[in-house]
Order: sequence, then C-alpha cells, then structure tokens
Amino acid sequence: MPRPKRCRRICSEPEYSCFEPEGVTNPESVVLSVDEYEVIRLVDFEKQNHEQCAAVMDISRTTVTEIYERARYKISDCIVNGKQLVISGGNYRICSGKHKACCERPCRRYAENSEKNILAKGQKDMKIAVTYENGKIFQHFGHTKQFKVYEVENGEIVKAEVMDSNGSGHGALAGLLSEAGIEVLICGGIGGGAQMALAEAGIKLYGGVSGNADEAVNALINGTLGYNPEVRCDHHDHEHGEGGHTCGSHGCGNNCH
Repeated sequence: MPRPKRCRRICSEPEYSCFEPEGVTNPESVVLSVDEYEVIRLVDFEKQNHEQCAAVMDISRTTVTEIYERARYKISDCIVNGKQLVISGGNYRICSGKHKACCERPCRRYAENSEKNILAKGQKDMKIAVTYENGKIFQHFGHTKQFKVYEVENGEIVKAEVMDSNGSGHGALAGLLSEAGIEVLICGGIGGGAQMALAEAGIKLYGGVSGNADEAVNALINGTLGYNPEVRCDHHDHEHGEGGHTCGSHGCGNNCH
C-alpha cells in the first residue's frame, strides 16, 4: 500500500492562475499545481535552496527536488510549445498565518495579517518606533543613535518621546525595541539579519522610508505610508564614520535592495 502524500504547506495561493501565449487559438493546457507553483516561487523567485524550501513547505528535500524538476518541465513546455499554463489544484494546505515565523523565516501570510490589523485606524492601540535624527528618519537601522517612540490610541498620537539606542548594534536593537513594547518600526535601510530579529520579536517593519518622522507615523496611521517591503541594506561590511561613508548622508533607504 503506497504511503499517503504529505500535505504541502504554502503561505498563500497565487494571485494569477492562468497564462497563455499570444496569437494561439485554443492552446493546449498544462496544469501547474499550487504546491508546484510554491516550489518555483521559493526556489527561483526567493532564491532559497531546496533544503530551505523543504523546511518552509514541511516536506522532504528530495520531494522538493522532484516537484521542482516537474514544475520546471511544465513551464518550459508552455514556453517552447505555446501552451496555456493553468495554476490549479494540488496537495497543499494554507499557512495559518498565526505565527511570525515559519521554519525560522518571516512568514508572508503573518505579515499580511499583521498589516491588516495595524492599518485599521482605531482598531488597536500601538507603539511605533522610528529611527531618528534631527526630525528625520535615519537611514541605517544598525547605526541609529536614537529612536522616536510614538504611543497611539484610537488612531491618534497621544505621546511621543526620543529614546537612545545606548550604542546597541544590529543584533541587540530588536531586543531593545521589544523590551520597550514596540510593535511597529519605521526605518530607512535595514539588513536581512536585523529583519529576521524584528520578525522573531513580533515587530512589524516598514522599511525604505525617508523624510520627516512625524509625517511618516501619521501616514502609517492613516494607511497611506509609502514603504518598500523588499528593502535591504548592503552596507554592513563597509566602514562607517570618519574616513568612510555614512548611510544617513547618502539615503541608504533609497539605495538598498
């Protein structure tokens, strides 16, 4: 008797379910299952290796390899032979979105749920921190000397004060914010390790933001804040301070990917 297939975990279903070649009448269809789509998304789009992908989807690495090879062939068949690609079906379950991390990584569905909760004006009280320097959003999270902390009640700022980072480095800042009860951080550039630490601390991140700190917080409360969900900072290995560049001076939030 064959073993039952393990149900594959995915963060969310794809937004687009059908692709077809232009100029082909009634093309033959190829069905890509949702779990096959998820493997392609994780490996080819998010650049995870097969072992990482397996952990996220709660399956074995060999199963990931089998799914990946099958999915890549289906996609190439559509491209080469002008077939319609339909994403549908499969053996999968949707991530509950109740945990901030799935297998030691930030959970996409959790982030989506958190954002819906945070952006609902007046739905909850919250404490927001902004990397801060002279009224502006400081552009390198790991080197910020101060945070401006805002307490929000019923969609209104009721208190704001400046908090020193006490010289804490990248690794310690998430803990510092967590101890202060911070639920949301607005910043410019920020590295992947710091993002992971914030996610593990349950702090929602809005990165890649620049300009006036007070205006950014008001925009967040009103649901109009422009930010970069894919923000990265590549300057952690560079020299900072005298003789080197400072992220605050060149706009790290706008130049990090």
